[in-house]
Amino acid sequence: MLKYFLALFVLFLLAQCSPPPERNCDNFITGKFEFTTEISGKTIKTTFERFEKMEVESFEGQRDTSEIRWINNCEYILKNKNPKSKAEEKSIHIKILTTTDSSYTFEYGAVGESKKFRGTAFQIH
Repeated sequence: MLKYFLALFVLFLLAQCSPPPERNCDNFITGKFEFTTEISGKTIKTTFERFEKMEVESFEGQRDTSEIRWINNCEYILKNKNPKSKAEEKSIHIKILTTTDSSYTFEYGAVGESKKFRGTAFQIH
């Protein structure tokens, strides 16, 4: 019985030793990206171009520009340069969680709020 539990414990430890997900954020600091989400049952596509200190977003025919403040190479804060409402005045914290060769999964939410959302952005050329 003891051998059974010992073997199970060793298997559990080995399962915990799997490599962490890839997170090569340097490849996504700048570039053109596409993000698709669903809002009120409608699929919405946003494209954006990110430079080191600025991001230009195109959403339903509208363009917005935001300033970027990098916390580290996987996290940054977006601040809308020309907010049109109180909601747009709030800065957004974005954290890249995992990466592939052409996409990254990220978590985002308003600074100071606990509610977070997730999405995946795909690099476009």
